[in-house]
Amino acid sequence: MSLDLANLLAAPGQPETLYRALDATTKSRVGHKLFTLLRVDGSEVARVYSNQPEAYPVFGRKPMGPTPWGALVMEGRQPFLGRDMEAIRWAFFDHALIASLGCGSVINIPVVYNGETIGTMNLLDAEHHYTEADIPKVAELAPLLIPAFLIARNQA
Repeated sequence: MSLDLANLLAAPGQPETLYRALDATTKSRVGHKLFTLLRVDGSEVARVYSNQPEAYPVFGRKPMGPTPWGALVMEGRQPFLGRDMEAIRWAFFDHALIASLGCGSVINIPVVYNGETIGTMNLLDAEHHYTEADIPKVAELAPLLIPAFLIARNQA
């Protein structure tokens, strides 16, 4: 994890300052067309950051019923790598919107605190853009989101 990013937590303008820095850092490390941050809010997830707010507005919500994706990422606390549109269709009900943005691959990184998934960091790009080697490059950044997600949860 970059010490500069960790030090950024002390900067004013949180959590937006951190969110924008993570957007830029993940883009430089592995690339993305769409970058969103979701925090768990009961049986839903609430979007707290999006680099494409027209398509994926901040504070948009998604229901989180039982799904194989949820079992892996939300309950199992494991990253999800979807390399192509088939994987996107398997994982997400809004796959048509994702495809319309030119995205066909995804990395979802769970943000875990005290044994509980409290949110996810989500990167999407063209089909076959991501590989297994990309996961650790961005997964190490997820703990930086813990303070912001906990504060948002307590304010809800």
